[in-house]
Amino acid sequence: MKPEATTNRRGFIKTTATLATGLTALPAIMMAADRAVEDGIHIIGPKEGFSPQVGTLVSMMNWMRETVLRSVKGMKMEELDYLHDPKSNTIGAMLLHLAATEAYYQGNTFEGLREFKDKAKWSVPMSLGDEGRKIIKGHDLAYYVDILRETREKTLAELRRRDDKWLMTVDPKFFGGQPTNNYCKWFHVVEHESNHNGQIKWIKGRLPGAAGGGD
Repeated sequence: MKPEATTNRRGFIKTTATLATGLTALPAIMMAADRAVEDGIHIIGPKEGFSPQVGTLVSMMNWMRETVLRSVKGMKMEELDYLHDPKSNTIGAMLLHLAATEAYYQGNTFEGLREFKDKAKWSVPMSLGDEGRKIIKGHDLAYYVDILRETREKTLAELRRRDDKWLMTVDPKFFGGQPTNNYCKWFHVVEHESNHNGQIKWIKGRLPGAAGGGD
């Protein structure tokens, strides 16, 4: 055997052994990374303190809320009050609308109510329209974020007291007059935030002086 062939063979064996060692260690590295992020925002699944399915719902609610808050981070009062056209809603109004929607489903799913207990507080942000454009303005971002946080804290406190059986409880007539379980109602709260987050980003991209690209 030629010397260079022997050298190449030894190099190949050494490289292969090193690679094999690295591949063996890879699962351990990946598992360590998984442990580091298992309670992170991007982990959808059961959460400590909640029943399995309720916790999974909560993880989705947390993820969507974080996304909305990221969209409005650092916004000024004049940006939150910006009205793109006479029939649109401001970003501030939409944030309050998200809190109102969550408050409605609190009353509906936790207490069996069909209307708001506190209509004076929630009727305008729920309906928006001309009244919303006239009334919901002049607040900084902290005002809206605090209301969202307080509303969510109440939701989470109530969900900790519920189990998966409650989550699957069916309302005989709700969406479209059809059977609807509590899981679907609260999933609607999540997708409703997603819908308005798209609107928020659209308006944000059209603020005076904005670079665009917020669609």
